[in-house]
Amino acid sequence: LAITDPSNPSPHKRYSLVLVEPKQQGVEIVRPMMVMGYDDAPEGHCEVKYNNVKVDVETGIVGGRAGLGRGFEIIQARLGPGRLHHCMRSIGVANRALDLLLLRVTDPVRKTFGKRLHEHGTVVADIAHSRAEIDQARLLVLAAARQIDKHGAKGALKEIGLAKFTVPTVALKVVDRAMQVHGAEGISQDQPLAYMYGSLRTLRYADGPDEVHIQQIGKKELKRAEELRTRA
Repeated sequence: LAITDPSNPSPHKRYSLVLVEPKQQGVEIVRPMMVMGYDDAPEGHCEVKYNNVKVDVETGIVGGRAGLGRGFEIIQARLGPGRLHHCMRSIGVANRALDLLLLRVTDPVRKTFGKRLHEHGTVVADIAHSRAEIDQARLLVLAAARQIDKHGAKGALKEIGLAKFTVPTVALKVVDRAMQVHGAEGISQDQPLAYMYGSLRTLRYADGPDEVHIQQIGKKELKRAEELRTRA
């Protein structure tokens, strides 16, 4: 996403979406980036330098000449459904983490103070809270998906925002509980939990940080105050 029309009075029309081949002259792949300490190469993100790279308008701009100034519009068109896809995957990860938690705490070999782990009250509470929170998060996603089906992504901004800042945080809590009952093994490479945690943590700012979505939802709710006063 690059600024191609910096003087355009509309900030949203200053950007275009540019496609550049990695082997194109002037493109320098500096290094692949790690995510939470995990090697994300070669499919992940890289640090890239562009040294006077030349782009043909018709072949290098998404949409060709007609795509100039539409970068923000194109990005936003995929961000809404994309945010929901992140949430769907997060729910799947949370369910897997809960499965691992259940297997661990019901293992007859593992006992503390003469009891299996699930016989301790705090563990039972963690299981119940995890189940409830995952199901609540799933309903938020379903509500957002339904709203998209009925009104499109623009008509579902509130529902998408609610899901986006809620679901990854819920999934992180469930994974954290699963890590806790696994002890040191839970943060080692012998379990997928640490990788799950690292991947989920990125979603709290991917496609918009939590704070942005929270501000938008809060402002939408505040607008209802005038309506409530009118009714009163």
